[in-house]
Amino acid sequence: MAKLGKRTRAAREAFAGKENLSVEEAVALVKGNAGAKFDETVEIAVCLGVDPRHADQMVRGVVGLPNGTGKSVRVAVFARGPKAEEAQAAGADIVGAEDLMESIQGGNLDFDRCIATPDMMPIVGRLGKVLGPRNLMPNPKVGTVTMDVKAAVEAAKGGEVQFKAEKAGVVHAGVGKASFGEDKLVENVRAFMDAVLKAKPAGAKGAYVKKIALSSTMGPGVSIDVDNAAAQ
Repeated sequence: MAKLGKRTRAAREAFAGKENLSVEEAVALVKGNAGAKFDETVEIAVCLGVDPRHADQMVRGVVGLPNGTGKSVRVAVFARGPKAEEAQAAGADIVGAEDLMESIQGGNLDFDRCIATPDMMPIVGRLGKVLGPRNLMPNPKVGTVTMDVKAAVEAAKGGEVQFKAEKAGVVHAGVGKASFGEDKLVENVRAFMDAVLKAKPAGAKGAYVKKIALSSTMGPGVSIDVDNAAAQ
């Protein structure tokens, strides 16, 4: 068995026997044990009682975290003419049409969010097999297919987070950095959970939220009490 490092052993000892904590307790524990040499991301994973293979049980949404993510987001925008200029002025990193499509087909996926004006969707649709599996496909339900590209770019740059249930019914996201104050991380966690709860699909049966875990990039995870996370 591989020998554990001092930091790993200390983290495991700190987390031992602790579970179903309040959001405040979980944030304090995760933040206090994020000892990597870089600013770790604080990540949340929520196990839901849904089967995303059924259309009426799919969970997806978007939430603007009150304190941002602490991450620099690269945004690509499919637009032409004045809308392309609007996107560039708003801070989009990549703007184009057919040229952007060809770049992506060639393997250039150096962006975290993809936005498109409605008239660009016939072009973007050709990239479904590339963008879809990476959760980058523009979608009007989460505001990434829109004529208001300025607002969409600014929201993406400002800490907006998209979420979508995976095959096992889990949604996850980064909710800030370990360098954030505890109060800011707590606000972000609660905002994320509020959005997930509001996204409950009509076909969900039984317990909607089964388990919630919080962790840092290099640290162990700890479970959060479901009722406490839902309380506002």
